[in-house]
Formats: sequence, structure tokens, C-alpha cells
Amino acid sequence: MWGFLIALISGALMSIQGVLNTEVTKQTGIWVAAGWVQLTAFFTCVLLWFFGDKSPVTALWQVRPWYMLTGGLLGAFITYTVIRSMDGLGPAKATLLIVVTQIVVAYAIELFGLFGVEKAPFEWRKVIGAGIAILGIVLFRWK
Repeated sequence: MWGFLIALISGALMSIQGVLNTEVTKQTGIWVAAGWVQLTAFFTCVLLWFFGDKSPVTALWQVRPWYMLTGGLLGAFITYTVIRSMDGLGPAKATLLIVVTQIVVAYAIELFGLFGVEKAPFEWRKVIGAGIAILGIVLFRWK
């Protein structure tokens, strides 16, 4: 139940963040806005670490494989692409496309056992579900 609730909160926060970041971009610039997002996220993490679990930062040097540490790099491009897509399509269409793409890519990651994720068996119901989500994009964009 908590996982479900947290996922709903995450989706709402992502949508709100995308709109806020797009507006900041209009008043500054894409990389200024994206940099601000990453910088404020960093300071928030430091603050929460300081008052939270205080895991040793040196543990980062033990992470294997090394490509697992590229999340921040991806985060910068995620911020950029969310801002650009929301600016070009509007928040609802952009978010719909982003979420459906996340579903398809996440299922592929599970299906092929990529990035250390346990391999999941192929299930037609998941493919049909993704297909219905894609159909939702078509219907949503219908004028």
C-alpha cells in the first residue's frame, strides 16, 4: 500500500516539477533552470543526509558496476527533456507520453533483466496494458 501511495505522490510531484521548471526556463534559460534543479536537489539531499541516515559518502567509490553512478548525469538530461516536452506539448500531453514511455522501457528492462534487475517472464497482459496506454495517447491527442 505504501509503495502505491508513494508512486502516486511521485507522479504528482513530477508533473508539478515539470511545470515549475518550464516556467523557470522561460525566464532564465534551459541550462540555468536545469542547473538550478540539480543544485537545489543536491543541497536538499545533503541536508536530509545530515539529519537522516548518514550513510558513508565513501561508499560511492565501492559501487559496481560504475555505470550505476550515472543517474545524476541522466537526471540533467531528464530535466532538459521534460522542460522541452512540456513547453512544446503542454503538461498533460508531455506527461502522458513520458509516463507511457517509462512503462514500455521499464517493462523491457524487467523482461531482459537489464542493469542488474531480476529477469521477469514475458506476459501478454503487460504487453496489452502497454498497448492500451499507447492507445490512450492516440485518443488523448485526437482533436
